[in-house]
Amino acid sequence: MPENGIRLSEINVENSTSPSAQEEKSTKNRAADITYGIDDVPPWYLCLFMALQHYLTMIGAIVSIPFILTPALCMAEDDPARSHIISTMIFVTGLVTLLQTTIGCRLPLVQGGTISFLVPTLAILSLPQWKCPAPEILEEMSHENRTELWQIRMRELSGAIAVSALFQVIIGFGGIVGYLLRFITPLTIVPTVSLVGLSLFENAAEAASKHWGIAAGTILMLTMYSQILVNVPFPIIMYRKGQGLRVAWFDLFKLFPVLLTIIVMWIICTILTFTDALPVGHPARSDSKIKIISDSPWFRVPYPGQWGVPTVTLSGVLGMLAGVLACTVESISYYPTTSRMCGAPPPPVHAINRGIGIEGLGTMLAGLWGSGNGTNTFGENVGTIGVTKVGSRRVIQWACGLMILQGLISKFGAVFIIIPEPIVGGIFCVMFGMICAFGLSALQYINLNSARNLYILGFSIFFPLVLSKWMIRHSDIIKTGNEIADGVITVLLSTTILVGGVIGCLLDNIIPGTSEERGLEAWSKEMELNVDVSDEKQNEEYVPNTFDFPFGMQLLRRWKWTSYLPFSPTYRPRARMCSCKK
Repeated sequence: MPENGIRLSEINVENSTSPSAQEEKSTKNRAADITYGIDDVPPWYLCLFMALQHYLTMIGAIVSIPFILTPALCMAEDDPARSHIISTMIFVTGLVTLLQTTIGCRLPLVQGGTISFLVPTLAILSLPQWKCPAPEILEEMSHENRTELWQIRMRELSGAIAVSALFQVIIGFGGIVGYLLRFITPLTIVPTVSLVGLSLFENAAEAASKHWGIAAGTILMLTMYSQILVNVPFPIIMYRKGQGLRVAWFDLFKLFPVLLTIIVMWIICTILTFTDALPVGHPARSDSKIKIISDSPWFRVPYPGQWGVPTVTLSGVLGMLAGVLACTVESISYYPTTSRMCGAPPPPVHAINRGIGIEGLGTMLAGLWGSGNGTNTFGENVGTIGVTKVGSRRVIQWACGLMILQGLISKFGAVFIIIPEPIVGGIFCVMFGMICAFGLSALQYINLNSARNLYILGFSIFFPLVLSKWMIRHSDIIKTGNEIADGVITVLLSTTILVGGVIGCLLDNIIPGTSEERGLEAWSKEMELNVDVSDEKQNEEYVPNTFDFPFGMQLLRRWKWTSYLPFSPTYRPRARMCSCKK
């Protein structure tokens, strides 16, 4: 494949076995305006507040999924188990994110619930055997029978999610993802990442439309804090023993633009609520969701199989496989983008393999825990890194602690769930726009004067939006004679990120074009793909690497067989190790 893909020898295989010279080269990728890079450790109090910022960013998206899922499970609106499912999902998000940032790809990514799994879930629950009984029948059922009614459906989903995730585990830890990287070029990354932001505009509009004034104020406030006042220090009066009171200047607007925006706008909503400027029940009122706090239990520990032993059916597994495929494509596209945003070196093959494998393992855990959903990289938090310029891994790990704590103490998370919806909508307008922009930033590597590239770019972005809209309006148009096959095909064609990524990848690898025209040369230089690690460097001192395990690296280097493991930091693709000299 001389022209139609990045050769395996060009894939970044940077890892901990590279000597100290690599440390100098990796710093070239560090963003000039990054406040905290991936390996930086801010003070604990800053970590706490910045982690809270990430928590607030993802909580709205996670909580929205159970509110869509539980009616399809035939749960009563006043069933306290609704809050249990929400707590379970947030608890698993914290657990899986901790695994991902510690032993997975080690990028500051949040792994949480995703719409990609919700769509096949609703397709499965719409099958005749899982449709909810008539409302009058549900009202006559006892509490025990009603509980069993939704739990048997949850067990079906749990088994389907856990088994379908094995596909992701196999292609990740088996190293198959690493070989797929040769086909993932800038014209594959651009439509995949950009369509994440473009596809979410309806969600942002729906939340913002609850009160456009509050949403516009949120956008204005966030723009002012993150862009205009970003370099303006904020005075804080401090007291130190022996020095007395003194004024310290703190980068408040640079570090906490999202959190500060939410607090200020929440105060404004509270004032409008107490002055009755907003009618009772209005989504912008600060007390519109206050009932969530009283309905949430104080303490509850989620555990695997809490709804019963998961059941497995072929139809359910095949249906969920569509969600797994969509999540895999989306996550792969996020890794290089996030790495560049947080000032990290380009993600090596073993880190990407491990990241997808851990994501699959996390989806299995989510299924076994009974969350009713899988896990995927949260685009919202990727956008938060871009806005705050904070890409520290430690901050995300602190956020994991908040998520796990909230999963155990439900009322703790309920406080943040009651954020007025227009504020969330305003935040989404900025965050989703940032995601779209970061996807488009990969265009800098290709030749935009090429008619070939413009054709691929335009078609791979526009057509998925057209197809997705049409599939949503005609969801019953696919008729193969098998309802599960119909659901799988419908989900695949309705997922813009999957369709756009596949179209971009196929056209870029099929339509003739030079490496320079396609941006492969510039992409390889940016990603530091041309690295030579020879045996002559074995005795040099090794230095810690961003993508190393936090422990056990000396043992891995001592065992040469670990270089054959696609997920090991010491992994060496065989194609690179067989450079024979004549």
